[in-house]
Amino acid sequence: MADRRFGERQWLVTHADPGESTVSLPPLVEPAAELTVDEIRRYSRHLIIPDVGVEGQKRLKNARVLCVGAGGLGSPALLYLAAAGVGTLGIIDFDTVDESNLQRQVIHGVSDVGRSKAESAAASIREINPLVNVEIHNTALDRDNVREIFSGYDLIVDGTDNFATRYMVNDAAVLLGKPYVWGSIYRFDGQASVFWAEHGPCYRCLYPEPPPPGMVPSCAEGGVLGVLCASIGSIQVNEAIKLLAGIGEPLVGRLMVYDALEMSYRKIKVRKDPNCVLCGENPTVTDLLEDYEDFCGAVSVEAQEAVVDATITAAELKEWQDAGKDIFLVDVREPAEYEIVRIPGSTLIPKGEIISGEALAKLPQDRQIVLHCKSGVRSAEALAALKAAGFRDAVHVQGGVLSWIKQIDPSLPAY
Repeated sequence: MADRRFGERQWLVTHADPGESTVSLPPLVEPAAELTVDEIRRYSRHLIIPDVGVEGQKRLKNARVLCVGAGGLGSPALLYLAAAGVGTLGIIDFDTVDESNLQRQVIHGVSDVGRSKAESAAASIREINPLVNVEIHNTALDRDNVREIFSGYDLIVDGTDNFATRYMVNDAAVLLGKPYVWGSIYRFDGQASVFWAEHGPCYRCLYPEPPPPGMVPSCAEGGVLGVLCASIGSIQVNEAIKLLAGIGEPLVGRLMVYDALEMSYRKIKVRKDPNCVLCGENPTVTDLLEDYEDFCGAVSVEAQEAVVDATITAAELKEWQDAGKDIFLVDVREPAEYEIVRIPGSTLIPKGEIISGEALAKLPQDRQIVLHCKSGVRSAEALAALKAAGFRDAVHVQGGVLSWIKQIDPSLPAY
């Protein structure tokens, strides 16, 4: 699907088509024995909803839900899961709170900057609902621990922000027979669905292969509207509650696509792919992959080859500038990023113009070209295009403008 904005919506493959497909499922968990007087008071607005009632609230109390990530999507998801009375909430996140997180990760505050995200989120949950048991997994989710961690929960809520972890979450959930609620956000666009191979498609049915390296920027590169996290995160919680309590029609076999600029929601039917390598009729993926980063490819093979012996550090760039070396420094980020912060002496030429060949005529043939971006990924891709076009002496800056800020000028704002 062509679109003027990047995002996973570009990768709605042939197994997705417009239409309705609803599935009613039995409750995911058994009800707890009873609700205490305090719980009845706290959850009274749930209890008077006929579809939830005491029985549904007892199921929520008995549920164990794991949220993968305590960031943009994880923040609203954890807050509302806790407020709803989910008995046990697991949080897995190895990152620490950064000032740039506060624009959207509302579970954290100013006093939490530098603190473990998992511990910060747990403290907020306890403040909202001390009746909830919180389990902290202050570690990176990987091939070695994902099965053990997932096996202790009834339902997974996926709040990850990279393809490698998304595919690992999906594969582990399918192999363990676990349902999970998935969400994705980028700029003004959001998506949500429920993947449960026993009753419908898995993530690989929708996206059999990750997009080509560099095709879909991360939120750190492209940005995200803060409130979009709440919009998609609340949908995820809504789906989680429906699954746990066995009410309504979950988004199994349906993809919800939200456009905040147009203020539109649309549902797309997602078929279970009989040829899916993981959950199809004759699966070829029967275990977790050895390396999900390699499977998703942070950078292309061409970029990996291009940076060999063509990479300099921020310190080396500063030395070249101080020595008066005749270089042409090119910033391949987007104009909005260039306005935030820039390396002195740089010229803005977005990566897309280099990849397409549009900008090649602007580049001098008699000066060494030095490329940089935010962190080094986009400049590596641009470097591969330049080398293919004959600019053999071109190099790129490892770590990009973030390394320049860290190593050369800490007074500049990072983003």
